[in-house]
Amino acid sequence: MLHAPTALIPWLDPQTIIGAAGPWALLVVCFIIFAETGLLVGFLLPGDTLLIIAGLLTHTSNVFGVNIWVVSLLIALSAFIGGEVGYVIGHKGGPAVFERKESGLFSKKNVERTNAFFERFGGLTVILARFVPIVRTFAPVAAGVGHMPWRRYSLYNFIGAMIWGFGLTMVGYLIAYIPWVRDLVVDYIDIILLVAVGGTALVTLWHYLSERHKAKKAAAAGEDVVTDHAEAEELVLDADVFDRAPDLDGDGKH
Repeated sequence: MLHAPTALIPWLDPQTIIGAAGPWALLVVCFIIFAETGLLVGFLLPGDTLLIIAGLLTHTSNVFGVNIWVVSLLIALSAFIGGEVGYVIGHKGGPAVFERKESGLFSKKNVERTNAFFERFGGLTVILARFVPIVRTFAPVAAGVGHMPWRRYSLYNFIGAMIWGFGLTMVGYLIAYIPWVRDLVVDYIDIILLVAVGGTALVTLWHYLSERHKAKKAAAAGEDVVTDHAEAEELVLDADVFDRAPDLDGDGKH
């Protein structure tokens, strides 16, 4: 049985999303996971939390009407396809994808943050980015714009989608086998969601408002707050970045 949703942020509550979708619940969950990396949106979508809750509710209430293997595989497939679409958008759109005002979430700083992951971890960023909000949205696009070899990208994308999409959903399912953890999650699901999803929303909102404030302040001072074509070109990763071994200890040596 689904519990009452978190009143403060019901539209971000995974249980509300799943419950309101009825027989289309699994399709809705898969679309959200796809959108996080495939449609350049998803900064406020409860990706990680949604996966855990989807797995948990599959065990406790069979909310989707199919077994956990089907649920996990379809979610992983959605994550993989989303990553492929993000790559195609970057590959076809080129540097122009990065051209926009420095006033929101899709900002130059977010691209630079994603590029920093590639600089440190090389192609493995495609896998690791799955577990890092915002970066997981930009990584496929950055890889596409930088023309990371498609076969290699797709391999890493598949591995990341399986570890993140399939793995986290299974974790949620397995949690239900631990009585005290299952009972804790079921009894305090609203609090957990408020902390997890609400925290993400607040951080994202703070980031958005901070970027807008900085942009307005810079514009008032006569600074350039628009990422033009030349600046967008500079954000394109060099091809050799994708071939680098990861710098796991952060010492600058690969």
